[in-house]
Parts: sequence; C-alpha cells; structure tokens
Amino acid sequence: MGERIEFPSNGHTCQGYFAGQGPGIVVIQEWWGLVPHIEEIVDRFAGEGFCAIAPDLYHGKTTTSPDEAGRLLMEIDADRAEKEIAAAGAYLLSRPECTSKSYGVVGFCMGGALAQFTATKEENVGAAVSFYGGFKKVASDWSNLTAPILLIYAEADQGVPIEQGRALAKQLEEMGKDVRLLVYPKVGHAFFNNTGGNYNAEAAEDAWQRTVEFFRAHLT
Repeated sequence: MGERIEFPSNGHTCQGYFAGQGPGIVVIQEWWGLVPHIEEIVDRFAGEGFCAIAPDLYHGKTTTSPDEAGRLLMEIDADRAEKEIAAAGAYLLSRPECTSKSYGVVGFCMGGALAQFTATKEENVGAAVSFYGGFKKVASDWSNLTAPILLIYAEADQGVPIEQGRALAKQLEEMGKDVRLLVYPKVGHAFFNNTGGNYNAEAAEDAWQRTVEFFRAHLT
C-alpha cells in the first residue's frame, strides 16, 4: 500500500515509509529500526483513513538481534531523532493527501519515549500516543506539553515498569494536562508487536482501536 520516500530534515535528506490519505500521523519505530512491522502499522493507519509516515531514524539499519538493537539504541541522538520526527510531520502536512493542520505521533518502546519527547517540543503535534515508552536518553519537559496524550502500558512489563507509567500519568494530571492511561493486565513488553514473543492479539487489537479513536477525536 505504501512507498519509500525522502524528505528534508535539518539540512540533509531522510528516508521514510509513507501511505494513505487523511489526518497526518508519524509512526515512530522500536529499537529494531524501520522494519516491516512498522511499515505494516503505517499501512494500517492508511486503511483507517489516515495519512501516515514512519521516518527511518537508523538511516537504513535494521536488526533482529537484541544485542545489536541495544547498540543502535545507545548510538542514537535523541535531539537529532526528534528533529527528524518533526521533519517527517512537516512533510506530512505539506502533502496534498494530508487533511489535518496538525499531526499525531505514535511510538513503541524507544519510539514511545520519542513520541512523548516530540509532543513536548513541537507545536504542530495535535495528539500523542505512547506504547510502553521508555528511553533513558530522553528527558521531556512536560511543562511544554499542549497536545492530549494517551499512555499505554503493560502490567507485566519487565523493561518499562507499570509504576513508571502510573507515576507519569499522575504527574501530568497534577499539571493539568490532558492525559489518559491504559494498562493492559497480564501482558508483557511489546505486546503490540505481532512478530515478537510477547504478542497478545486481544490486547493489541483493543489498543489499536483505542489509538485510532484517540487520533480521530483529536485530529479530525
């Protein structure tokens, strides 16, 4: 359904995967890179009536090795990645297929943390969804958050503990931010990824429907 494209970012050219027509959404990768699973998510958003792009934050590198993924994760510069995510969002808004004046961001694990980070940095972010977002190199200034945010966590997550999600949701509520917290019981980290060992079809489908509803409510 989609296609590989190039877009300008901070004086250089980045690549990404683009599909669809409708309100704009930037899909942010896990630590594996811009793999077929992430492209599938872009296609799914297109099928739901959105215009979506996944920027290639590893610039052509992908892996199936946890050790290699960890190395790539540690090498990434969070500020550079955020600028490339914002550039992907600006590219979306410039496309004739895009019908929204702001774009949504959604990410998974590393990408979930970068979705949070981008939502605190870019005024053009109209809504953010973070799936089990955790990345120690990202420190978001939540006072700058203006977009509504949906935080999705897994109760049995050993990598990004549910306590982290609950603490963040409480912090944002106390700051008067528009935040919703979803916790899926008895599932582990990356339960949404249908190529991984922790995939849970029921939780993944429910989270998908809630994510789509959230973006429709705030971007259309």
